[in-house]
Amino acid sequence: MKLYDALINKTESLALVGLGYVGMPIAHAFAKKGLNVIGFDLNKSKIELYKSGIDPTMEVGDEEIKKTQIQFTADETELRKAKFIIVAVPTPVNTDHTPDLTPVIGASEIVGRNLTPGSVVVYESTVYPGCTEDVCIPILEKESGLKCGADFKVGYSPERINPGDKVHRLENIHKIVSGIDRESLETIKAVYDLVIEVGTHPVSNLRTAEAVKVVENSQRDINIAFMNELAMVFDRMDIDTNEVVDGMNTKWNALGFRPGLVGGHCIGVDPYYFTYEAEKLGYHSQIILNGRIVNDSMGAFVADKAVKKMIEAGQAPKKSKVVILGLTFKENCPDTRNSKVDDIIKQLNTYDIKPVIVDPWASERDAKHEYGVDLTKIEDVSDADCVIVAVAHNEFRALSLDDIKKFYRETPDEEKVLIDVKGLYKVEDLKASGMQWWRL
Repeated sequence: MKLYDALINKTESLALVGLGYVGMPIAHAFAKKGLNVIGFDLNKSKIELYKSGIDPTMEVGDEEIKKTQIQFTADETELRKAKFIIVAVPTPVNTDHTPDLTPVIGASEIVGRNLTPGSVVVYESTVYPGCTEDVCIPILEKESGLKCGADFKVGYSPERINPGDKVHRLENIHKIVSGIDRESLETIKAVYDLVIEVGTHPVSNLRTAEAVKVVENSQRDINIAFMNELAMVFDRMDIDTNEVVDGMNTKWNALGFRPGLVGGHCIGVDPYYFTYEAEKLGYHSQIILNGRIVNDSMGAFVADKAVKKMIEAGQAPKKSKVVILGLTFKENCPDTRNSKVDDIIKQLNTYDIKPVIVDPWASERDAKHEYGVDLTKIEDVSDADCVIVAVAHNEFRALSLDDIKKFYRETPDEEKVLIDVKGLYKVEDLKASGMQWWRL
């Protein structure tokens, strides 16, 4: 526990590698506890934003960033000043749904080049069971010339931060911790206990901790896939899925899941990490991958329903102006990574429809870089034929149906099409609006 005491006494520093939606809140939490914290990110423009008091993730907030004592840097050699290093870089998937370990490999190389004896490295990035030991540790050893276990220790503590969630925060979510041996586990647990108010949950080894992360998100993905499949079936039966779910949720053991677009950097990705490793061991998923197939199909399903509704309204879809409200992967969050709204856009493109995209939360730069989309301000929306409410931002929730109608061109209500992906409006109100409507 010497390292723990050194961190408390400020004779040693803690570093975060990766200052995104996960890394920034962790760095901020440790800095608030008085530790010397080094915040490292390769993105120099992001570092400059933090230094100027701007939080591009919106997870911590500009005011807190202005007050924080975090030492922001894009210079990897500054990591040599840290003895407790947390790696929190993204772990996406390739187009063939295999894990893209490029960010975590790159981070391991950087940490390894600057690793000093007596250090502890903790990975928070989501990976398949065995990745930390089989991929990351060998890189750390090669780059540093040090031996894991003898010269430095490694742990794994999966991130559980929910971007945009102001209720379930880092401090009040139980944190899984693990280490390569008892000594490292005790140190890692003690350090995280400084900021995790509800406590940490130690597990026996790194592989178990890695499995916890991919399984908890795979479970959620499967449950949502079940609801999405029901939604597609109920649509054919002319039954409102949300009304069914409302009724089901009156029973004590209902799980409360609803249909929707499943994107983001966790639920839409983690199942593939799990099945990738399972297939390497000769087991082919019977449930998890089918759940992914269902959820990955929902964007196209929504787009197809929109086109059918436009035809029912007497429109020529190819000539119609479609407006999509929302681009981020979830409400009240600027994170556009792996947004399934892009699947709606791509499917509409197959009909030669180029939709107008509105999102007050998304970064214009990210929208253009990731999806080739130019964002439109909501006050500039006009002459729409079809409006798709894809993300339930508070700004969109505040729109009444009369407000929505102001986005359309001057046509009879029955020629206007509204696609309510998030079920924001009541069926009776939609019917009373006189518009052609559909909700997931």
